[in-house]
Amino acid sequence: MKSLSNAPMALFFFAISVLPIHLCAASGQTPEQAPATSAVVWQSSKAQHVYGLPDIKRNKKGTLMLSHDALTFTGNSGNASIPRNAVTAVSAGNQRVELFGKAGMFLRMTIPDGGGVAAAAVMHHRVDLLTVEFNDDRGGKRSAVFLLPAKEADRAMQDFTVTPPVPRQAAEAACAADAVEPQSVLVATPDWGRADVPAAYRALVYEHMVDRLRTTKGVGHVYRDGEGHGRGGCAQYTIHISIATFKEGSSVKRAAFGPIGFFVGTTQMKFDVTFTDAAGRLQTSQEIKATMRGESESTNVADHVAKSVAKKYAAALRELARRSSHASSGNRMS
Repeated sequence: MKSLSNAPMALFFFAISVLPIHLCAASGQTPEQAPATSAVVWQSSKAQHVYGLPDIKRNKKGTLMLSHDALTFTGNSGNASIPRNAVTAVSAGNQRVELFGKAGMFLRMTIPDGGGVAAAAVMHHRVDLLTVEFNDDRGGKRSAVFLLPAKEADRAMQDFTVTPPVPRQAAEAACAADAVEPQSVLVATPDWGRADVPAAYRALVYEHMVDRLRTTKGVGHVYRDGEGHGRGGCAQYTIHISIATFKEGSSVKRAAFGPIGFFVGTTQMKFDVTFTDAAGRLQTSQEIKATMRGESESTNVADHVAKSVAKKYAAALRELARRSSHASSGNRMS
C-alpha cells in the first residue's frame, strides 16, 4: 500500500522533468537553436519582377521584401534573394502608362467622335521602377528591375544602403596573365556617358545582352564584367558598347495624339558596338539602332538591342573564322 500511495507523486516528478525535453525534441531544436529572423524594413505585396533575377521568370508578380539582410522576391513559383552586402547601387524611376494596358487601348478605340483621344488624357496612371545593381557570388555585374505601384520605389529607397562597388579594373588586370578560354566572351560594362539613360534601361540592356549571347551558336562562356576567372582562363573576345543617342518613349503621349501617335513618342536607342579579341585579330565596329512602341517598351527595346548585338557578333566570328581559314590555306600553298 505504501508503494501504491507514492506512485502518483513519482509519476508527477517524472512528467515535469521529461516534458520540456520532449517538447524541444518535437520541435526539432532547443530554444537556443531557433533561427534568428531578420526584421522587415519595407515590403510591397504588388511587385512585378521585370527582369534580372536568375531564378525568377520575367514579369512574374509577387511580394518584394527588404530586410536587414536581403532583398527577397517571393512569387507563386518560388523566391530569390539578393544579399544586402552584395548591392552596389539602387535607383528609383517612374513612368505613366495607360490604364488597363491593351484592354484600355481597345476601349478607347470604341469611343466615337474623337472621344478616345480625349479619354487618353485621363486614362493613365503612374508606376514605379526599382532597379537594383549587385554583384553575384563570382563578382559579376548583375541588375534586377522591379515594377511597383506609385511612390513605393521612393519608399524603398529610404531604407536602402548599398555597399560601394568593387573596382572592375582589378579583375581585368588579374586576368591579363591567364590563359585564354576558347570561344568565351566578356560583356564589358556599357559606356552611358553620352546620353542620360534611366537606370532601368541600362540594366535591361546589359542583362538581355548576356542572356542573348548565351543562346547564340558558337559562343562559349559569357563573362559578366567583374566576374572571377576561376574557370581556368580569360575571355577570348570582348564586346564594348557605347550609347550614342537615347530618347524615351511615352505610351500616354502616343495615345493622346490619336492615329498620329503611332509615329511619335517611341523609345529610340542608338549604340556604337565594338568586338575585339585577345590576340588582336578582331577589331570590328558596328552601329545598332532600336525603335520600340507599345507596352513594356523598356524591356522590348533592350531585347531588340541585345538581339542585334548577338547577331552581329556571330557574323563577326564567322568572318574571322573565314579569314583565318584563308590565311591557313595560303600558308600551306606557299
